Amino acid sequence: MFSKLKDHPFAIESHFKSSLVFTFAVPKEQLQDKIPKCLQLDTFKDTHAFVAVAMVQTEDLRPKGFPKFMGNNFFLIGYRVFVRYTTKEGKNLRGLYILKSETNTKKMEFMGNIFTHYQYTTTDITQTEEEEKLEIESKKSGFKVAMRKENEAEVSLPKDSPFADFKEARRFAGPLPFTFTYNKEKKEILIIEGVRQNWKPQPVEALEYNFSFLKEQNIENAVLANVFEIKDIPYYWKKGRIEKWKP
Repeated sequence: MFSKLKDHPFAIESHFKSSLVFTFAVPKEQLQDKIPKCLQLDTFKDTHAFVAVAMVQTEDLRPKGFPKFMGNNFFLIGYRVFVRYTTKEGKNLRGLYILKSETNTKKMEFMGNIFTHYQYTTTDITQTEEEEKLEIESKKSGFKVAMRKENEAEVSLPKDSPFADFKEARRFAGPLPFTFTYNKEKKEILIIEGVRQNWKPQPVEALEYNFSFLKEQNIENAVLANVFEIKDIPYYWKKGRIEKWKP
């Protein structure tokens, strides 16, 4: 019964007060062994694959249809790889594969590990804001970022980004429509579709960034490809659906 609960058995809704995403371009060979064989890397020019760190201030998280006062507020951190999956009907879906999930509360760790396969852990989060500069830091998780918020016209892509312009970069801004989890023993893939509104990612200038996670995963030669922020996004996840996968 408990394993069934992890398969996203009902729709969940929330509100993203803000979502800040750092996306790193990596030689595709660096990420191939990080994803199950049922998925393919979502690449750019068949050269770069992408791993993203999303820092999301989540409000009113609750089963869809429940009143807001029953929701909860959390800070969530997700480390994800951009992937594709071909369904048994032949549809090509773009989405994300979760490598690691963190939150700033024990309650979200507990609930998240009942209703998802994302293996949440709890970490410390400190946010410091001074005028146009924002810093987010976690000593336990070993990351620190600092960014300056500017108008889109005043922000440039990171100097080593593989993208020529923001139109290309937005294709890898995340989150994508689908999230995938693979059950190796049952050879099943869990597909969770997200539905969003008011989706307007804005580029952000990164002043500082360091993520120990990349080193822990032995991911080398990663370069910052883009940084985007979205605000005030109504969001919900549909009930998960399962497909058998045949190699």
